[in-house]
Amino acid sequence: SLALYFTQTGRVKKFGQIQKVEVPEKDGNWIAVWMKKEPAKKQGKKEKGEPVKNEKTKKLKKAQGAVLMLYNVKTGDSAGFKNITAFALSKNGASCVMAGVPRDTADRVFVAVFSSKTGKTDTLFSGRAYVKNVAVDEQGNEAAFTLSEDTVKNKAYGLYYVDLKNNKPVSVSGKDLQNLRKGWSVSTHGRLFFNKAGSELYFGTAPKPLPPLKDTLAPSEKVSLDIWTYHDTLLQPQQKVQLKREKNRSYTAVYFPKENRMEQLAVPELKEVQIKPDAKGDYSLGFDNRPYLKMTSWIGQWYSDVYLVNRKTGQRKLIIPKVAYGVGLSPDQHFVSWYNLQDSAWYAYNVKSGKSVCVTGKMSVPFYNVLNDVPNMAPPYGMAGWTKNEKMVIYDRYDLWLVDPQGKEKPVNLTSGTGRRENLRFRYVKLDKEAQTLPDKMLLSAFQLKNKKAGFYTLNLKNGKLQKLLLNDYAYNRPLKAKKAPVLLWRKESFRVYPDLYVSNLKFSDARKISNANPQQKNYLWGSVQLVQWVTFNGDTMQGLLYKPGNFDPAKKYPMLVYFYERYSDRLHRYYAPRPIRSVINFSYYASNGYVIFVPDIKYRVGWPGASAYDAVVSGTEAMCSRYPFIDRSRLGMQGQSWGGYQSAYLVTQTDLFRCAEAGAPVSNMTSAYGGIRWGSGMSREFQYEHTQSRIGGTLWDKLPLYMQNSPLFFVPRIHTPLLIMHNDKDNAVPWYQGIELFNAMRRLNKPVWMLVYNGQPHNLSRRADEKDLTRRFQQFFDYYLKGAPEPEWMKTGVPAIKKGRDFGFETEKK
Repeated sequence: SLALYFTQTGRVKKFGQIQKVEVPEKDGNWIAVWMKKEPAKKQGKKEKGEPVKNEKTKKLKKAQGAVLMLYNVKTGDSAGFKNITAFALSKNGASCVMAGVPRDTADRVFVAVFSSKTGKTDTLFSGRAYVKNVAVDEQGNEAAFTLSEDTVKNKAYGLYYVDLKNNKPVSVSGKDLQNLRKGWSVSTHGRLFFNKAGSELYFGTAPKPLPPLKDTLAPSEKVSLDIWTYHDTLLQPQQKVQLKREKNRSYTAVYFPKENRMEQLAVPELKEVQIKPDAKGDYSLGFDNRPYLKMTSWIGQWYSDVYLVNRKTGQRKLIIPKVAYGVGLSPDQHFVSWYNLQDSAWYAYNVKSGKSVCVTGKMSVPFYNVLNDVPNMAPPYGMAGWTKNEKMVIYDRYDLWLVDPQGKEKPVNLTSGTGRRENLRFRYVKLDKEAQTLPDKMLLSAFQLKNKKAGFYTLNLKNGKLQKLLLNDYAYNRPLKAKKAPVLLWRKESFRVYPDLYVSNLKFSDARKISNANPQQKNYLWGSVQLVQWVTFNGDTMQGLLYKPGNFDPAKKYPMLVYFYERYSDRLHRYYAPRPIRSVINFSYYASNGYVIFVPDIKYRVGWPGASAYDAVVSGTEAMCSRYPFIDRSRLGMQGQSWGGYQSAYLVTQTDLFRCAEAGAPVSNMTSAYGGIRWGSGMSREFQYEHTQSRIGGTLWDKLPLYMQNSPLFFVPRIHTPLLIMHNDKDNAVPWYQGIELFNAMRRLNKPVWMLVYNGQPHNLSRRADEKDLTRRFQQFFDYYLKGAPEPEWMKTGVPAIKKGRDFGFETEKK
């Protein structure tokens, strides 16, 4: 549903059962509200003599659209249209183009335009046909739609352009359209849109659809198989995941209305061409990843060759081979930025000269992620954008740098090294989404990397002045600026403060809270959080988060849960609304229920992910127990999911520190997981171990001892900690047989182990009923071991398959 609140009068206008809303981005008082389709009425049993619905009636149901309501928020006027199947509202609200089915006909369609200036609706097309896509330019002066008069199932579509000054559609595709490839037609799967000036119309093309295969074989005579070969660029599972996308793939083309001609921009040899509607020049960037697709299975890096595509001529030129990061065309299209992983440097390609210049080569400051601890080349911190005079502004870990794309001028630290000196990370906050260049006065977000304070600064590019606006113990979202007023809308939060809405001036100095979305929180016990620090067994100083219960009493003893996933301490001021869990404990919920929660950061050594986790987690847990008497070291639990689930499973083979543990979707055997499939993407898992998160740093054959030493499965006899596993049978990231291997090994050795398998569920639960079930089982498991609560039946005796769906095993017998 949709509600419009009128701030001056307090009036509320409501719309129910909507599927889409469009609001003009630039001026205009008319909004478009597309209602949901009415559900088809169930057909009851036919009475004797009742006529059978004919084929035409069946088609009508499929063709029916929904009501489109155009509403004037200023005057309250409205216009309604039935059976609308597609619509587009111009950004200034002047015109709304729509397609629909008139009255009770199944084989006729209409395309019409509503003018908000005159209140009139004019028909652009009406006839026996099928219409899929409609578009209108920003000013509401031009329209376009795709149409087919084919009656076969797999239809070929044409493109029609309309000058709304005369409302006469002109066919711009087919035999008369030059540069359309032979055997191709307009694709309805491509995006249909105008550029900002209305001088270019973009659409998709593709080979004409083939007729359906004639099916003459009986089911028993049909063969269904997948053929895997070492020649395949993509594995068969990956091809299957992408099958629908590839069947619907379209290739971007452009039509020039004034010249009545088109150019084919994207082609099978260059599938991706970036189109920016507000581009100033004639160029776009194209990306070809085909040469590198096969190796992505094991390198964990996605490269592309970069092309410069002339939209006016269709000419394509290879300018930069094998690039992964930082590619961008300057607003005036004189330069292309890119980051080279091989030498960790930023470059600029000169469009006129055709040469690239290294713009950071002589600088000693690292522009790559210095905390990178995976066996791969570190990615860059990124780029803020281009200045009005086409200089690049790039990031190091802390500061912003101005660099010359021609490499002639000396780089300038725009933030004067303040970030590095004060441990602040500055990043540009874009307030005008249409701006192509950086403003003279930039708003910067600021984050203190040690104490986690956050806030905002301003940077004046003309005089170099850096001014602090605020910096405090909250987390902030990206502010939104009113288009025609110096007003900001933003949210701030902490563990105890809900992220309500605030409005302020551009300096944040007159902030006013305008929402109170969570008043009920005051009725509940709410915990607190603090930043902690300790020295690991290896001598590294690490940070972590320590959550304490609501109604905290330092004289009491509390059980503690330890959760971890990479580095978490930057989330010190994140708010966690209590809710059923998908896979990870909810910090607010457990703090409210009398638990201390410790979340340590982990620093990894390549080749030793398990030992690295031990070094950080166990040393941190020991440090917390020694430092804080309120932690009961005899009642420690551990929980991890995915990568954290693997580490939880590994740690119980190395220490008896924890009284119980949960491992969600854990890899238990790296030797078998290495050759597995990530079923969500269809990719091989090899890249994870060789170059990314699993951090082994080599193939199974080169590093076999490390694969075994980091696998919990080979150390199951050492486990003395009761373990709960969750591994769902449709896990799309970690094959669920990894959970089975660990469960069977522990069961074989009579170790206390349980496994929760939510049927049909992915890596993290997606059904609320399952989330509520998991939340309850987690609490029963941890409460039993850490609070002395009664043992539930599902833990005590299990739930036999014959009782599935009837008995959930939540019942307990009081001790």
